[in-house]
Order: sequence, then structure tokens, then C-alpha cells
Amino acid sequence: MNILLWTLQILLAIHTAIGALWKFSNPAQGMPSLAAIPNTAWLGLGVIELLCCLGLIVPLLYKPGAMLAPLAALVIAASMLLFSMLHWLSGETNAGPLYYWLPLAALCLFISYGRLVLAPLK
Repeated sequence: MNILLWTLQILLAIHTAIGALWKFSNPAQGMPSLAAIPNTAWLGLGVIELLCCLGLIVPLLYKPGAMLAPLAALVIAASMLLFSMLHWLSGETNAGPLYYWLPLAALCLFISYGRLVLAPLK
């Protein structure tokens, strides 16, 4: 289980880093359902996502930082749920982004649960 969780954490960290970098080069207004997010908040989410990337990886190198991994996964899950809620509330008829954000939130919740209950880092 530990190997599975580390693999998922590393893949999630890479995915989140790419998403954060994308936020720095593309405004939220590029996606109509996320247009409600002000540009400064959008850039702030990018910074938070970069910090979450570190939180997912730091426990690999620094064991006392073990609580960072489940916390980072929960923050990423919360942002995916926020994007899903904004998309749903916008009245957008294309459900495609929800098929992306909701499973990603579930994966983050699995990582968090895994690190807190199934295979905690010591």
C-alpha cells in the first residue's frame, strides 16, 4: 500500500505542478464556469497548488513532515470540489470538467485517507 500511495502522491504532485503553472499563464476567464474567480485569487490558487506539490513530496525526504501529505491532498481535493461547484452553479451544460475534477478529488481523498489510516508515514 505504501508503494501505491507514494506512486499516486508523486503523480498527483506532477499533475498539480502542471496545473499551477497553467494557472500562471491562463486566466480563469478562459473557462466560462470559472470566470467568477478573480485573477488574483486564480494566481493565489496556483501558489497554493505549488505548495501542495511540495507537501506531497516533502515526507519522502523529511519524515517529520509526514502530516503534510494528507493535508496537501485535502487542499487539492477542496480546490477540485470548488471548481466543480462553480461549474455546476454557472449553469454550464458541458459536464466534461466535472468528469475530470470529481474523480481527481476522490483520488486526493483516497491519498489523504491512505496516509492517515491505511499506511501512515512514521
